[in-house]
Amino acid sequence: MEHIVIIGNGIAGVTAARHIRKLSDKKITIVSAESEYFFSRTALMYVYMGHMKFEHTQPYENHFWKKNRIDLVRGYVTKVNTKEKSLHIDGAPDLNYDKLIIATGSKPNKFGWPGQDLDGVQGLYSKQDLDLLEENAPNNKVCKRAVIVGGGLIGIELAEMLRTRDIPVTFLVREPSFWNNILPNRDSEMINEHIREHHIDLRLGVSLKEIHPDENGRVKSVTLAGTGEEIDCNLVGLTAGVTPNIDFLKDSGIELGRGVKVNRFLETNVEDVYAIGDCAEQQEAIGNRRAVEAVWYTGRMMGETLAQTICGNRMEYKPGHWFNSAKFLDIEYQTYGWVFPEPRKKESETHFHWRHPKEKRCITIAFDNDSETVLGINTFGIRLRHEVFDRWLSEKRTVDFVMEHLRDASFDPEFYKNFESDIVSKYNADFGKSINLKKKNLKRIFKIA
Repeated sequence: MEHIVIIGNGIAGVTAARHIRKLSDKKITIVSAESEYFFSRTALMYVYMGHMKFEHTQPYENHFWKKNRIDLVRGYVTKVNTKEKSLHIDGAPDLNYDKLIIATGSKPNKFGWPGQDLDGVQGLYSKQDLDLLEENAPNNKVCKRAVIVGGGLIGIELAEMLRTRDIPVTFLVREPSFWNNILPNRDSEMINEHIREHHIDLRLGVSLKEIHPDENGRVKSVTLAGTGEEIDCNLVGLTAGVTPNIDFLKDSGIELGRGVKVNRFLETNVEDVYAIGDCAEQQEAIGNRRAVEAVWYTGRMMGETLAQTICGNRMEYKPGHWFNSAKFLDIEYQTYGWVFPEPRKKESETHFHWRHPKEKRCITIAFDNDSETVLGINTFGIRLRHEVFDRWLSEKRTVDFVMEHLRDASFDPEFYKNFESDIVSKYNADFGKSINLKKKNLKRIFKIA
């Protein structure tokens, strides 16, 4: 019986295992050092915040794995021998494979800051990080202040978590505005305001210089680059992005770049070895997507795609239109297609922006100057139907069409206040148009003939 071994039990690896089992009777083994069972990584913050217990983050009952004949091995893979098709595992016996899937995810970036390995300095990625946070910041008596380094999605999640326990937070963001390497300026500026309204000490255009220890080797303060200002703290959260977790592969013969190099079929340069999820790097980026995408849903899609190939139906990875969602404290964020920040915005691209005069809600729509075809949309505090906007992107709809049918895309629950009329009014005023909103139509939404 062919033996499929998967290194990593995150969303990519587990999805691959589940779909291989649906399609075949192959022997499947998942190896992971992080946790015994698969859990939802994006839910870790809610465990710390008291909204759920860790076991609630596990989508499957413990008996699921035995029932589906998926063997679990707890241990850390230290070496891959591709010639002998074997794995050396710290904590478990060596393991042989017929086909190997690398799905080892990411690890937090460290940039060589003095003191970055002190006690009290940590990232927020793994189950171990969550356990460590409970030690380092159980309350505001043990942790009188935290400093977070890096202005991405993990950084703002960590800030929100700490504030639920009334721990003061200083948030260091190297860029002049929060996440403005991703968001257009006006979107980013609204998030700046929102962060500060939550009593978070947001420092923009500021970098970390050094982390200082106390007499016991624990963090006691940080120094900022440029100004030399010293900030006393008991926790430093390193959230300046992540890097593919691939150090154990350096002598394996598997081609590496930032991640494990793969083609469109998620195959490496070594026969019978594949890579998926955060650790995979496309040899050539797909459209405007990055070659390495540390995104939950792309890991799931890669797992589903590769399962087909493993089971005899060789399938190309086609992620479709870019989309993502996140939460900035109380603000829900969605994006579909491409809305580039000002430094990356093309001359042929125009942005329409609407912001609510009082509430933290806004949208930005990017469209082509000549054809007026919509290129993408960002929404904050307004929910859209994924299927509808994804279809409009495929159909290359114009911005006028989107404005006219905006109610079809609305996904806010009944009785929620809607803002389509205000948005269209501003669009008409900005561009000298006279668009009239159509009523929501279920036949259009669900493509009922």
